[in-house]
Amino acid sequence: MAEDPRFEWKQCLILRSDIKMSCGKSCAQAAHAAVIASDKADTQTKKKWLQEGQKKVVLKVSGDRALFELKVLAENAGISTGLVQDAGMTEVPPGTVTALGLGPAKSDILDKITGNLSLL
Repeated sequence: MAEDPRFEWKQCLILRSDIKMSCGKSCAQAAHAAVIASDKADTQTKKKWLQEGQKKVVLKVSGDRALFELKVLAENAGISTGLVQDAGMTEVPPGTVTALGLGPAKSDILDKITGNLSLL
């Protein structure tokens, strides 16, 4: 049997579970977070992550405070972040913080920051 691929790099996308968003809206917010965070990553990190297949993990937190705390922890570790504030055109009020993208970054470093979070 073939060995499972090892991903050295990944991106974590974190959504708030305390606000009501449709599945499509949640997907869009995660996509926004992914783009914002990856755009801020350094060229070498992004290149390695892209070559490896762009692994992403989608997680959840209970509120915006948790997103801000994770953002600070990631930035202190040198990880790119992307905080999403919605424009308020569809399902949530304008300015609502909906999601956070972390990385791409080394998987083991992200695990230290997000390892206690549940999958979405």
